[in-house]
Amino acid sequence: MPDRPEGGASGAWCRIRGMKRWALLAATLSSLAIAWREPPPPIALAQNPIERLIGSRPQPWQVEHWINSQPLSLKGLKGRVVLVRWWTGPHCPFCSATAPSLNLFHRQYSGQGLTVIGFYHHKAAGQPEPSQVEAFARKLGFRFPLAIDQEWKTLRNWWLGGRRDFTSVSFLIDRQGVIRHIHPGGQYVPGDADFRVLKDRIEELLGPRD
Repeated sequence: MPDRPEGGASGAWCRIRGMKRWALLAATLSSLAIAWREPPPPIALAQNPIERLIGSRPQPWQVEHWINSQPLSLKGLKGRVVLVRWWTGPHCPFCSATAPSLNLFHRQYSGQGLTVIGFYHHKAAGQPEPSQVEAFARKLGFRFPLAIDQEWKTLRNWWLGGRRDFTSVSFLIDRQGVIRHIHPGGQYVPGDADFRVLKDRIEELLGPRD
């Protein structure tokens, strides 16, 4: 057995041991309180990918086989507001739902300086047949310029640098060639919130030139 005082000293020894235990407990609680009060180390938050792109200039697109138009370039469209939308055909519910909005923007604003462009990106196996893309465009009622984004070259360059929920993204570019608004994909239907935001931004960018 461990050594301990005998007789009347026994109670004193127990009190001493108890005091040591309380001191240890108090020190532990104090350390926990300090740790609780100390703020956690700062966490670097990733910048919103859309916010990072707004205000930048997109690189020249790499698209082929133009429909409803001669080949266009960003440089050649300087001075116009440009709305670029990626689409895959009427079998895509988001493309079908958004088609009326694109057609409306083209009819209503093309005479005021807006150019709507649709970039087709093929999601099936193999390479897209231009005649098939043209049939899709007729079914959706597209009369604005269209082009085929082979192997998603421009889509990957402009948008797919990180994880994205949709590939049907829209870019709104001002008269100086600067990205001013991005709809991250899915759909915008005439009258819904996303449609109204995009419509307002188009009208803002089409306002009187400086």
